[in-house]
Amino acid sequence: MTSGVPARDRGDDRAPLLLLSDTSSRPITPGVAVLRMETTSSREGTFDGAWWPRSRDVASQLPLLIDALVDRLGPVARVGLDASAWDDAPRHLIVGGRTVRIDWSAVGDGTMIVTRGHHDHFSFLVIPTLATPAAAHAAMTMAVQDGNYASAEQILRDTGIAPAPPV
Repeated sequence: MTSGVPARDRGDDRAPLLLLSDTSSRPITPGVAVLRMETTSSREGTFDGAWWPRSRDVASQLPLLIDALVDRLGPVARVGLDASAWDDAPRHLIVGGRTVRIDWSAVGDGTMIVTRGHHDHFSFLVIPTLATPAAAHAAMTMAVQDGNYASAEQILRDTGIAPAPPV
């Protein structure tokens, strides 16, 4: 079994590019980290994946996601999160014996940036914890469609997770 890291990213330019498997058919249940990530050779669109944390406790939720990402992508160096979506804001977490730096912003845009290397960033839609399983699944599916350029705000509105702005 391979590490999930594309062969070219492991330094073998002759190896075929391996794409991550689609995890959308896995059940969405409360209390687990949900990851929907589908890569293509073109990487077109706004988001590389989506995440539905089940609470606002970053210390209990983020390590589950990082473990899943490390299994598929290799080591994660840093994560950028929106401070308003979480109850606390630690500067780093120790996950699997490695320090993962957390960068906080006050943008409030429903996104997360995962950094694996200097120029290797993955953009995720973050589904609010209040979402229903059906709405969360719809938002995750929309987020990773190849060629989707909708913002997080638009996706969350279109799937009924966030209210439409006042008219």
